[in-house]
Amino acid sequence: MNIFKIPKLGEEEYFEELKKFKNGRIERIISSNNTTDWLEQKEDEYVILIKGNAEIEYEDIKIEMSSGDTLYIPRGQKHRVSYTDEECIWICIFFDE
Repeated sequence: MNIFKIPKLGEEEYFEELKKFKNGRIERIISSNNTTDWLEQKEDEYVILIKGNAEIEYEDIKIEMSSGDTLYIPRGQKHRVSYTDEECIWICIFFDE
């Protein structure tokens, strides 16, 4: 698999599960000018932005991200993706401790 090979995208984000574990999973997510609704996940998430620029918004702060940036989002933390470039590639690791 080549992490940079991008399938034909529609208007929705593209999700691909790379590996599932007993207590979590690794996903590749591809965004193209996407935003999300507010999320409060039941698991911790470690985000790596492989390619592109994006913005993660918490209730009181916005975090600008660019290629190579990482972010830890603890379970239950209200957040959303408020901006992405035309081509963002994310690796997201979801886990329960």
